[in-house]
Amino acid sequence: MPNTINDKGRDAMDKGHQAVDKAKEAGRDALGAAKDVGHQAADKAKDVASRVGDAAGSAMHTAGQKADQLASTVAGTAHSAAEAVRQHGPRDGMLGNATKAVADTIDTTGRYLEKEGVTGMMGDVTELVRRNPIPALFVGIGIGYLLGRVLDRS
Repeated sequence: MPNTINDKGRDAMDKGHQAVDKAKEAGRDALGAAKDVGHQAADKAKDVASRVGDAAGSAMHTAGQKADQLASTVAGTAHSAAEAVRQHGPRDGMLGNATKAVADTIDTTGRYLEKEGVTGMMGDVTELVRRNPIPALFVGIGIGYLLGRVLDRS
C-alpha cells in the first residue's frame, strides 16, 4: 500500500507540473497575442496621427496662402490710399510735407506687404521679440489690457 500512495503522489505531482507547464504556455501565448494587439494598435495610432498631421499641415498651408493673398490685397489698397493722399492732400508747406510723409509711409508699408507677405511679417515679428523680449512683453501686456477694456465694454 505504501507504493500506491507514493505512486499516486508522484502522479499528482506530475499532473501538477503538467498543469503548470500548460499554464506557462498559455500565458506565453496570451502575452504574444497581447503584444500583437498592442503593436497593431500602435501602428493604427501612428497612422491616424500621421493623417491628422498631414491634414493639419495642409490646412496651415492653405491658411498661409490665403493670408498671403490677403496681404497682397491690402498692399494694393495701401498703394491706392497713398496715391489718394498725394492727390488730395496739400502739396506745399508744413502740411504738404506731412502729407508726403504719410503717403510715403503708406506706400512703403504696401511694398513691405507685397514683398514679405504674412509669413515674412511673422518672421520679422518673431525676430523683433527675440531681440527685445522685455519691451515685447510690456507691449503684449498693454495690448492685452486694452483688449480686455474694449471687450469688457461690449
